[in-house]
Amino acid sequence: MSRIIYPDYKNCIANLPNSILKKFGAEPVGEPLSMAEPYFARDCRNVVVFLLDGMGKAILERHLKADGPFRSNLRGIYTSTFLSTTVAATTSMMSGLQPCEHSWLGWDCYYPQIGKNVTCFYNFLQGTEEKAADFDVPWTFTPYESVVEKIRKLGKSAVMYAPFWEPKTDSIREMCDRVKATVAEPGEHYVYVYWNQPDGLLHRNGCGAEIVHETMQELEAAVSDFAAQAGEDTLVIVTADHGHMDTENVDIRDYPEIADCVKEDKKDFFEQEWNKTFGDRFLLMPMEEVIARKLMGTGTPHPMFRQMLGDYLAIATGDLSIFYTGEHKWTSNHGSLVEDEMLIPFIVF
Repeated sequence: MSRIIYPDYKNCIANLPNSILKKFGAEPVGEPLSMAEPYFARDCRNVVVFLLDGMGKAILERHLKADGPFRSNLRGIYTSTFLSTTVAATTSMMSGLQPCEHSWLGWDCYYPQIGKNVTCFYNFLQGTEEKAADFDVPWTFTPYESVVEKIRKLGKSAVMYAPFWEPKTDSIREMCDRVKATVAEPGEHYVYVYWNQPDGLLHRNGCGAEIVHETMQELEAAVSDFAAQAGEDTLVIVTADHGHMDTENVDIRDYPEIADCVKEDKKDFFEQEWNKTFGDRFLLMPMEEVIARKLMGTGTPHPMFRQMLGDYLAIATGDLSIFYTGEHKWTSNHGSLVEDEMLIPFIVF
């Protein structure tokens, strides 16, 4: 069993955007990140956040030198949200809300209004490229106001950039040039940059792959060069949404005695079979216990929150991933409470 790290909702990715809201004079929706406060107290005109998807503490330490720009400017370690997924954590970064508050809980979420699982970022039915509805299901039933929107309401500049938004780019240096042009304009600016690597490469190639190593070095060089050129009036923060762990994979359909337990009268049998088969690698927790322990947040839950959850949550305690559709079976994965997935860096230039 790997070391388990529970989310700290006073010291996690959901707290950082509240420090940003406070900095720009907007009303925070949660507690600010205490270790960030000294940096935001400085007189800086621009705040730029680079979120490098999947670059957890373990990935940072594995691929970059201790005296390199990222690790020498590491100001602290904090936690992802739970679940430690891109959807939950980046939505918290974009909104300042905890997962229970925004209810964007994972890559695929159950929406009771349509009775279907929906791939949140694409509005697809899970496991397909078919639209879940003729409207955007997540944004219709679980909308939120972003940090960027809140800052813009104050008449200040705030933008979000991502490699798959127009104008698209797969070059981190080109993205840095775009940010450089933005912060050079007069006035205050908040710039949030989401970058989808090293996550995609980690999923497909594993945590120790050479292509991951090369990409990490490229990301460090480009972002640190930007920070060096940005000037003293620009605060540059580099962080991640979650980490990664190499995994084995199994398909739950290969365990029909468990897969066939989706019936109210089979709860006891399900628990027995699950714990007999996977009890050494997963913590099976009744959903009411998940909620009572506030694993998905300490704030006021979204009205949809409980309806979107099932009866149990199986939380990995090691290096096994369980799939249940024709999904990709990744070489490396994330989403649990394992240390390598939960701990993320707070880097400040």
